[in-house]
Amino acid sequence: MLTIAYILFFFSLLCLLHSYVFFPAILAVLAANRKQNQDTYPLEHEILPTVSILLAAYNEERVIEQKIQSTLKTSYPLYKIEFLIGSDASTDNTNMIIRKYNLTYPNIKLVEFAGRTGKAGIINQLAEKAQNEILILTDANVFFREDTIYNLVKHYKNPEIALVGGNILNKRFKKDGISIQEKSYLSRENLIKYQEGIVWGTMIGAFGGCYSMRRDYYAPVPPRFFMDDFYITMNVLEKGKKAINELDAICYEDVSNRVKEEFRRKVRISIGNFQNLSRYYGLLWLPFTGLAFSFLSHKVLRWLGPFFLLLMLITSYFMMMGSDDSNILQTSLLVTLFGFQYSLLYVPLIDWALKKLNLHIFWLRFVSHFYLMNLALLVGFFKFIRGVKSNIWKPTQRYQ
Repeated sequence: MLTIAYILFFFSLLCLLHSYVFFPAILAVLAANRKQNQDTYPLEHEILPTVSILLAAYNEERVIEQKIQSTLKTSYPLYKIEFLIGSDASTDNTNMIIRKYNLTYPNIKLVEFAGRTGKAGIINQLAEKAQNEILILTDANVFFREDTIYNLVKHYKNPEIALVGGNILNKRFKKDGISIQEKSYLSRENLIKYQEGIVWGTMIGAFGGCYSMRRDYYAPVPPRFFMDDFYITMNVLEKGKKAINELDAICYEDVSNRVKEEFRRKVRISIGNFQNLSRYYGLLWLPFTGLAFSFLSHKVLRWLGPFFLLLMLITSYFMMMGSDDSNILQTSLLVTLFGFQYSLLYVPLIDWALKKLNLHIFWLRFVSHFYLMNLALLVGFFKFIRGVKSNIWKPTQRYQ
């Protein structure tokens, strides 16, 4: 029994270290002397492909005008762009703002949905209506730079590439919340996705706020599925095409600063993670391929993180209780190991209490953020097991 406890403890530790430390290090080495795809379109209006921008909106009056304006300021030829905005039964001024722009720009089209449909359902229907070669899927609170659309589209001169992720940056941070921790996490994710793309062409999951793809490779997202962006990306990879991340396709999004809001969002993401694992687990059985290695290392092991953390805590308890009392050094080490893990569980509570006193300890909040992310994964797993009845979403509160 004690031997099994040791094996399970070190196996769990190794899995966590591989996903968070070893895999990024391996990627960095493999990507060091490689370049992004060079077979790209020049910015010449005549040869650039046509584009359909798809956006699902629910009560986005605060940002929809800025979103439209950032799109219209593009260096990409406007006559090659159609902008389809699906309003998910919005009850504010979202529809009125879109109609106002449609009077001047007929290529901006409002598609109204009478009842709440959910983002995936709306995007599925907009994709059917789209007339152009390339789709850009984006969110209302993600704002483009002048060259964003071009950088999302230029790689499609290469017939092997079927999906290109954007580089979403965040400008506003507050020390009293988790925006700094979120920014660090997203920056690291962006780099990992970029390196996966240049090494194997297997960017594992585009950021849903901004990415493009060939319309021919769009796969309708199943009903009640969260994480449509991940589903669509994995479908492209399953069909043998490449997905890459373009760091020059820059756009801006305000990150969430409230723990409660971000926790709710991450629970929703976690549900989608396990839905996608149930659909694409077969891709793991392609041994010695970059796709299987990156899928397992970057995502699956991370999704199983809360179970590894719990397993480490439980097995270290048995290791401590089964230690040889005559070996004082071993017993002390095992007691310290268990006590350290157990004490980390209280870090989010300590961080919350210090926040009430207006004390913000940088490293402590990173630990708190890590454990809250894993708690959200655990909650999402059990919600997935119980079954998902609806994927209709409430947008995360931004600009906090």
